[in-house]
Amino acid sequence: MKQLILGPELKNIPWQDKPAGYNGVVWRYENNPIIPRDLIPTSNSIFNSAVTPYNGEFRGVFRCDSMTREQSIHTGKSKDGINWELDPEPIHFTTEDGTDSILKGYDPRVCWIEDRYYVTWCNSFHGPTIGVAYTYDFEKFYQLENAFLPYNRNGVMFPRKINGNYAMISRPSDLSHTAFGDIFYSESPDMTYWGRHRHVMARGNAWQSTKIGGGPVPIETTEGWLLIYHGVLCSCNGFVYSAGAALLDIDQPWKVLYRTAPYIINPRTIYECVGDVPNVVFPCATLCDSVTGRIAIYYGAADTVVALAFAQVNELVDFIKNNSL
Repeated sequence: MKQLILGPELKNIPWQDKPAGYNGVVWRYENNPIIPRDLIPTSNSIFNSAVTPYNGEFRGVFRCDSMTREQSIHTGKSKDGINWELDPEPIHFTTEDGTDSILKGYDPRVCWIEDRYYVTWCNSFHGPTIGVAYTYDFEKFYQLENAFLPYNRNGVMFPRKINGNYAMISRPSDLSHTAFGDIFYSESPDMTYWGRHRHVMARGNAWQSTKIGGGPVPIETTEGWLLIYHGVLCSCNGFVYSAGAALLDIDQPWKVLYRTAPYIINPRTIYECVGDVPNVVFPCATLCDSVTGRIAIYYGAADTVVALAFAQVNELVDFIKNNSL
C-alpha cells in the first residue's frame, strides 16, 4: 500500500479491523463508548476531548462538565489509547505574570509542534473565543494570549508551520448556540498576533447546511492536508452533528481540493443519539500510523461520552476524491 501519511510511525495505535460486510469508510469501536460520563466522581459528562501520543503511551485533554454544569478541562493518561485515567482536578494554567488562571473551557484540541504540545480550547473572555496554552509534560500548562477576539470556536492548529508561520483554522460564531458558521484560516509568527485570515469552506449541502467547524488536527498527507470536520443540519428536532472530510492544499490550506458531499459518520447508535444533547458526532482528535495508514478518530457522542472510530487513510482519501462536492 502506498504511504500517504507524512508523519511518524505509531506502532501501538488503538485499532480494530473493519467488520466483515461493512461498507462505510469509518467504522466504530465495538466497545464504545470508551470514556463514560462519570469516569471522575464530579462529572456530569465527558466528551469533545483530544488525545496525543506521549513517550510510548498516550495523554489527553478532556472536557468534563461537572454536576453543577460548570465546564472545565482536565488531563488524562492511557497506556493503550482506550482505557483512560482522568485527573479529577481541572487544569490550572500558569499565565505570563505567574498567576494561576482558571477559566471556563471546553472542546479542547492538542497539537504537537516542534518541541511542545499546544492546547487550544473554547475560552471564556466576554463570550467564547480561542484559548491557547502549551505544555511539555501534561503536568504544567502555560497559558498564552487568546488567539482571537470573541466570538469564535473550534480553534484547531496545524501540526507544523506553514509559510514560516504557525497556522490555525477556526469558526467565527456568536454568543450562544450559533446557527451559522464557516471555516477560516489564520497565521501567526509568534503565537500572539494572528492575521492573514483566509476563508476556507462555507456551509454545504443538507447535513452541513447550518454550520461547519474544524475537528481534529489536520493530517499531512501526500494528497494534501486531510481535514476531518463537523457539519450541522437543523432538523425539525434540533441540530444534528455529523462528520465529513476534506483535502486542503499543502502550501495554501485555505484552498479546498476535495470535500465530501456525504458525511463519513453520523449519529446512529444509542450513545450518539441519546444523551444531554441528542444526535451529536463531534470529532476532536486522531491518532495516525504512517506505516499502516491507520487512523483512530476520537469523538464526542451526544455531548455526554467519548467514543472511538477507525479509518484507513487510502480508503478515506479515495472516498473524499470520489464523492466530492
